[in-house]
Amino acid sequence: MSAPPRPTALLCALVAAAALIPTAAPARATAAPGDLAFGACPESVPAPPAPDRVECARLTVPLDWRHPSSGPRIEIAVSRVPASGTPAERRGILLVNPGGPGGSGLPYAVTKRAKLPERVRRSYDVIGFDPRGVGRSTPVDCGAMGGLFAAPGADPVPMGPRAERAYLTAQRRMADDCAKGAGPAVPPYLSTEQTAYDMDAIRAALGEPRTGFLGVSYGTYLGAAYAAHFPHRVGRMVLDSVVGPWDWYDFDVVQSRAMLRARDTFLAWTAAHEERFGLGGGTDAVRRSYLRVRQDLAARPVDGFGPAEFDRAVYRALGRTERWAGLADGLRTYLTDGTVAGLRPAAAFDSPENRNYEAANRIVKCADGPGPAPREVVADIRRIRRLDPQPILTGLEASACAYWHHRPARRTPLGSPDAPPVLLVASAHDPVTPIEGARRLREVLPGSRLVTLDHDYSHGVFASRGNTCVDGAVAAYLVDGTVPAADVRCSGPGLPVPTATAAPSG
Repeated sequence: MSAPPRPTALLCALVAAAALIPTAAPARATAAPGDLAFGACPESVPAPPAPDRVECARLTVPLDWRHPSSGPRIEIAVSRVPASGTPAERRGILLVNPGGPGGSGLPYAVTKRAKLPERVRRSYDVIGFDPRGVGRSTPVDCGAMGGLFAAPGADPVPMGPRAERAYLTAQRRMADDCAKGAGPAVPPYLSTEQTAYDMDAIRAALGEPRTGFLGVSYGTYLGAAYAAHFPHRVGRMVLDSVVGPWDWYDFDVVQSRAMLRARDTFLAWTAAHEERFGLGGGTDAVRRSYLRVRQDLAARPVDGFGPAEFDRAVYRALGRTERWAGLADGLRTYLTDGTVAGLRPAAAFDSPENRNYEAANRIVKCADGPGPAPREVVADIRRIRRLDPQPILTGLEASACAYWHHRPARRTPLGSPDAPPVLLVASAHDPVTPIEGARRLREVLPGSRLVTLDHDYSHGVFASRGNTCVDGAVAAYLVDGTVPAADVRCSGPGLPVPTATAAPSG
């Protein structure tokens, strides 16, 4: 097993003298075949069932791809599960990214591959990697992040001028903490654009002429950035649960509105199953129960679980319908006995892995383009609160970019008319990456097709929802190169039918 990742101080030392990114275009990837020496993987990477195997390696890349021959270098952790089919069946490599920004992709080569259709597993070496700044690829840390990890955290929904000023102060402190924790020279280089160049270096090191790619959520943004810079090296690319070609802050605002629609659907669904959940026989009654829980936790947090923790739990649950019953049960349990075990996620929010995730998330978003002005943040929160007085603002992650110390001069380029047809996949009612993002992104990827799972309300579709229509269309594209003649619409499962007993928490 390899050693654990070294602390962020290593990255700071590497780049202490690095200059800010100039306007020149980055260089081409310089890795050569054989630069990856595969061996044992760290414990964080699960072993696939025999006879499949997973192997890991590290690739050295420039911190700044605009100056690849000079300046500091960092390491990217890479994993590989070889194709299980015959040499004649092999189609190349399929890089995978689970989302974020900030998600670790090293174990994803194993966990996502296990869900892929057998034809895809036989055809592709599945390649995972931790993006720069994440996991075992020189991880970053932002310290306290303006109090983000305090328990209970401050109420994330400011109501009134005084609370709005406190909200902005917390965003400023988060930006200051990231500048201090990651170092002043780090943030400009942890952009999606730089990671796209790392992807091409992985391709080159593996000796492959094309990059096959499966990106989910943020992974779709990363894939679109790769297509912008390396359109002629794009193999078969699947972008699932698509982030639209917006600035990150604008995307966060779009998502916050979609979360309101998803919560309304959840409340109505819960009311329709009053005999199971006991939160009220109508949507208004369930809404009152929901608001009572939040208001009580805001006034009297329980074991460090207050309004911020509650909103994070709701945000997470709304993204997948299989979590809805657990959320409804948690609300009822709190109203019955005042405990929060049914609402509290199993994983600790302040774990080292999650601290790295949250730090990388903000750093990448703020490196990808100009941030909002503070007055814009306040104005948008007020607009969202006019839609619903008690919104879910957990996803407004790029608000901190209003105070970021490094201010990018331009947005990350996405898409290219020179890229081959890409397959976009979306759930019709996904609240995390609303379907309008897929429709917008394909405008910069001409010839692409959209596969929509209708009557579905969850985030993550291909090899995730168990839909044979979606999985069949994507597998035919990946294995056979079959681009649908037109967009594809698949019939989804609709809203879930709750089981007769309480769902497990976590």
